[in-house]
Order: sequence, then C-alpha cells, then structure tokens
Amino acid sequence: MHHGTYIFTQIVEHLPRSPFEICVKRYQGEHYTKSLSCRDQLLTLMFGQLSYRDSLRDIVLCLTVHERKLYHMGFRTLPKLPTLAKANEKRSWEIYRDLCMILIHEARDLYTSEPALASDIDTACYAIDSTSIDLCLSLFPSLPFVS
Repeated sequence: MHHGTYIFTQIVEHLPRSPFEICVKRYQGEHYTKSLSCRDQLLTLMFGQLSYRDSLRDIVLCLTVHERKLYHMGFRTLPKLPTLAKANEKRSWEIYRDLCMILIHEARDLYTSEPALASDIDTACYAIDSTSIDLCLSLFPSLPFVS
C-alpha cells in the first residue's frame, strides 16, 4: 500500500489557489457547470496531459479506475464525460490563460538570481497545448508533410 504523497499531488500543491479563484470569479467560471468545479476541470485536464491520455473519454476512464485515490490527488469529484465536455465547451479559456500568466510571473520571480534562466523565461514562447493532429495525406494531398 502506498504511504507517501502522489507525484500528481506534489505538482498540484504548487498551483496558487487564491489567484486561481480570482480568475474563476472574474470570468464567472462556476456559472455554467455546477457539478464540476473549475479546479476539478483543471486537475482533470492536467492529469490527462501528464499521463498522455488521448481523449476526454480516456481521461475519465483512467480517473474512474483510480477513483479511490482521487481525494488524495486533490479532486473533489470524479468527473463524468458529458460534464467535462460541457465544461470545456462553456467555460472561458481566459481563466486558464490568466492562471498560466500568474505561473509564468512566479517562475520569473524564482529565477531572478539566475540571469541566464531569467532571460530564457523572458524571451520564451509559451504554448499551453502542443498536441499534434495527424492528417491523412490522401485526403489532403496539397499539404506538405513534415516529420
């Protein structure tokens, strides 16, 4: 039996809770989907990204398998597929953009004593979603293929 803290929980502990709640209130994030909080939506999508899940269905299935561990990972509820899909559709993406900017600002503050790393953070290009979409070349013959 596991007796330590899960790695996912250790990552989640670094998320600033009150600035995130301010972002949620600013964009009325809890308005449309009451059964899945913005925080649980964020945790669900983070889990999916960190565990290389391919779809919302895959994320929900994987979380269902680990249902007994969810509380210890920071989740309040087990997300259901339709609820998660509706939350992704209805909630403002600006909530998560603002959270990303807060985290970038914190990273800059952490590395002010490291001039080489601080300049890298200042000049970096930030991409939240870097997933690729495979296209069938027979359907799109005019597109160049780059591997």
